[in-house]
Amino acid sequence: MPRSRKPTASVSRVRLPAPARARLASARTRLSAARTRLGPARARLSAARTRLAAPLHPIAARLRTPRMRRTGRVLLVIAVGLLGGFAGLLLGGRVDTPVGPTNVALTLRASWHGGTTIAIPPLGSLHLDTHWGPIALRAQVTELRLAAAREFIESSNVSDQQMTDRIAGQLWHGIWIMLLKAVLAALASAFVAGLLVFRSWKRALSGAGVALAGMIAISLVAWLSFSPRSLAEPRYTGLLANAPRVVGDARNLVERFTSYRAQLARLVGNMSRLYAATSTLPTYEPDPSTLRIVHVSDIHLNPAAWDVIRSVANQFQADLIIDSGDLMDHGTRAEDRFADDISTFRVPYVYVRGNHDSRGTQKAVARQKNGVVLDGTTRQIENLNIYGVGDPRYTPDKSTRGDNVGDAQMHAEGLRLAEKLRASGSLPDIVIAHDPAEGSAFSGLTPLVLSGHLHKRETSLLPTGTRLFVQGSTGGAGLRGLEHEEPTPIELSVLYFSRATHRLQGWDDLRLGGLGLTSAQIERHLEPKPDRTITPPTPAPAPTPSSPFPSLPASQWPTTPPSAWPTTPPSRP
Repeated sequence: MPRSRKPTASVSRVRLPAPARARLASARTRLSAARTRLGPARARLSAARTRLAAPLHPIAARLRTPRMRRTGRVLLVIAVGLLGGFAGLLLGGRVDTPVGPTNVALTLRASWHGGTTIAIPPLGSLHLDTHWGPIALRAQVTELRLAAAREFIESSNVSDQQMTDRIAGQLWHGIWIMLLKAVLAALASAFVAGLLVFRSWKRALSGAGVALAGMIAISLVAWLSFSPRSLAEPRYTGLLANAPRVVGDARNLVERFTSYRAQLARLVGNMSRLYAATSTLPTYEPDPSTLRIVHVSDIHLNPAAWDVIRSVANQFQADLIIDSGDLMDHGTRAEDRFADDISTFRVPYVYVRGNHDSRGTQKAVARQKNGVVLDGTTRQIENLNIYGVGDPRYTPDKSTRGDNVGDAQMHAEGLRLAEKLRASGSLPDIVIAHDPAEGSAFSGLTPLVLSGHLHKRETSLLPTGTRLFVQGSTGGAGLRGLEHEEPTPIELSVLYFSRATHRLQGWDDLRLGGLGLTSAQIERHLEPKPDRTITPPTPAPAPTPSSPFPSLPASQWPTTPPSAWPTTPPSRP
């Protein structure tokens, strides 16, 4: 049978035209010439590469030796062990422990500078530079056990020393439990990390050993850098700002650690009293329709007041701050810079002039971007109509504090202004007057009158239904707070208004102990009849030309006896 022949594919060649073949030959010639010209450059580059690589050959050879490979593996084991151990230390260093009547959360945190932070909501927190290192300790009060707090407060058969020892023992017990959990978690984390990276039990155990060595090193650094002096130099934030005396005398803290422990026990007791008091307040709960106003007065150039006001305004989410006067102490031009802190608040700051404030003080407040000055005017702020009047006196000196302008004269001036306000037909929701003697004259024209001046908080419901609210000194009366046997406390209030009715619903009175005191109180009050009827007062007779205030410039009132008051305004010098 004859063999069959396989079919073959015919390949046809395409012949380029003569011009194309000529161009291709020319390109080949040029490419060959370029290679010829680049030849020396390629040779020089190769020589340079050889010269540069020559010094590196011994290094590369040494790196490829078994010894260097072992060193690299050791360094990698150390890095994995340290990172895994540090992560485990932070994850495991958390514990909740009972301390007195409270539950305290102890936490280890990563830090560049170490130190200890004690957080006591809502009072604030303090930071102590106790040690240096990559680990910081944070202690935060998370819960108050009411039953234990009442037992703590009412216990009379337990001495201060016994209570101190009990609190210190509970705190140290919690710290040791936290450290034990942190160490175990660090070792476990380092071992697991080594096992995942190297897949070797031996190297995983080596990593855990490295983590243990790292924790020993951190402990030594913290122990060697521990500073007992840091107990005397805490940094406060929140409502504890600028109140280092809340934990006792600084020198005693350094020289007598036992005294410090006693002060710590007292602080826990004070905090327990504060929490227990707030837990029994009336059950009025502000809602989003509530307008919150912080009422301050008589700051008297005390810079600590700004921190207190700022903390309260932030924590209570205030919509407005009202200052009823005496921001300064002497009203001088040098004091005007004190008003610059008003611009740091994120809400309007409504102000009326006090008898220690000058016209320059009033202008300094008006220059602030959120400053609202009221002096015989009405402004609508947060939909509230607020009328304010500056104090007609200017008595910055102690020698003029017992001037001849008494309550009767101030009330007469208030009646004159109230008559003008009544005639205008605009009845405000709030009236602000520094002196309550002047403010009481607006009874029946407004539901609420805010005043200060007396450095003592009090409130009363006038027969017309108007509430006269007198604020204490938010600055602890400045230097005047030291004139009495007991320091003047720092007082301010948070007022709650209904946005619908513009009426006061309730208020929180805050009282912080003055210089040398360690007390803190918050009292809540409810307005019994917020929508009560305000009865207009009987119209007062118009002042006669011999009336004390309209006929005399305010700048001359403090030093002019009543017998010398003229019937016509004297000319200014």
